[in-house]
Amino acid sequence: MIRDATVADARGIAVVHVDSWRAAYAGLIDRTVVDQQSVDAREAMWSAWITRSLAGASTDAYGPVAHRLVVAELDDRIVGWASFGGGRDADFRDRGEIAGLYAHPDVWSQGVGRALIRHAEDELRTSGWSRAYLWVLKGNERAIGFYRAHGWTADGGEKFGEGGSVQGLHELRLVTDLADPAE
Repeated sequence: MIRDATVADARGIAVVHVDSWRAAYAGLIDRTVVDQQSVDAREAMWSAWITRSLAGASTDAYGPVAHRLVVAELDDRIVGWASFGGGRDADFRDRGEIAGLYAHPDVWSQGVGRALIRHAEDELRTSGWSRAYLWVLKGNERAIGFYRAHGWTADGGEKFGEGGSVQGLHELRLVTDLADPAE
């Protein structure tokens, strides 16, 4: 089941966030940075983020853009989440953005990510976006392959250590056309 997140979901979202970082980013990000990720700190961050989102306020430091957050539940446990909305990057304000999409490592390759990306794309399309983008960590071949399998392609955009909760990341931009799949 995919539904809008509530503040009560912050702990479950944080567990997915930290556990997936530790599994996916080992060897891609400095180990100290990965090891320092804390469920308690992420829970506080997500609680504040969700509160701002539900109020329609900006959800991060990128400017006046409010994103939504949805969670995937399986057996009453949060097993994934996705955040999305209007483009936060100044040169991509004319596109929708998937700012984050994570599934817990326990459910990788079980359809959770597929359900989340389809949901996020559908919601962006419904909100009027015809194109979208996302950032993915360079070297994260599992994620890059996942996005490519869902029609996302690299457009040559890269950023180095900008924004987010961790500085020093090298990210690649992927884009897609959100044309209605029925067309």
